Amino acid sequence: MLRVADLSLSYGQVPVLEGASLDIDDGQFVSLVGPSGSGKSSLLRAVMGLQKPLAGSVTTELAKRDIGILFQDDALLPWRTARENVALGLGFHGSNRRRAADHADSWLTQLGLSGLGDRYPRQLSGGQRKRVALAQVLALKPRLLLMDEPFASLDAIVRARVTQDLVDLAERERIGVLLVTHDLEEAISLSDVVYLLSQGPRARMSQRYDIPLSRPRKLIATRSDPRFAPLLERLWDDLSREVDRGAAEAA
Repeated sequence: MLRVADLSLSYGQVPVLEGASLDIDDGQFVSLVGPSGSGKSSLLRAVMGLQKPLAGSVTTELAKRDIGILFQDDALLPWRTARENVALGLGFHGSNRRRAADHADSWLTQLGLSGLGDRYPRQLSGGQRKRVALAQVLALKPRLLLMDEPFASLDAIVRARVTQDLVDLAERERIGVLLVTHDLEEAISLSDVVYLLSQGPRARMSQRYDIPLSRPRKLIATRSDPRFAPLLERLWDDLSREVDRGAAEAA
């Protein structure tokens, strides 16, 4: 579905990332973690086509419509209702107004927002707005979803519920996901594979962790799996070493 091969990125003369490689298959959930400044979001922007590689390549057979993007800040239009926001992309891709509205209502219902289609973003809670933004992306039936800290602003309970909704939908629809996150527990709970980026500049793919937790996956239950704590400890220790190395090099 997606292949990143020996990717190197820079901002002008400032190197950011060197020799990064990863693959994502149908239905696979992959997370990127690492210290601040390690190039996680830069790699994601390169996959989106928003940043030109210095070297290496990003290849996919997917059409642009097959790739959905979800950032930390939602892109809802304040003068449109929840239904109209979800239907917006469908209209751009040729659906008539009635069909787009019906499809939008279906997605709002799937994400627990039944009856809220006529509300404007200002009338919704933060968690509800995030669900509308997710419905807006998923309504276009992406095969690959790119996410940069999409739920960081939500409180713990709402975040857990919205994230579980995402996992359920991704598993059911076989959507591949590439997630940037600073939350190590979230990375392990969600992912099939986690990549650790080293301290920048000239960050690299330092470690790959294959997550053996079975699917379908219930995120709360993953914490009690006997394999979870050792994975978290290993990931935390490796990340801490990268942070310490960066501090020593900067001293």
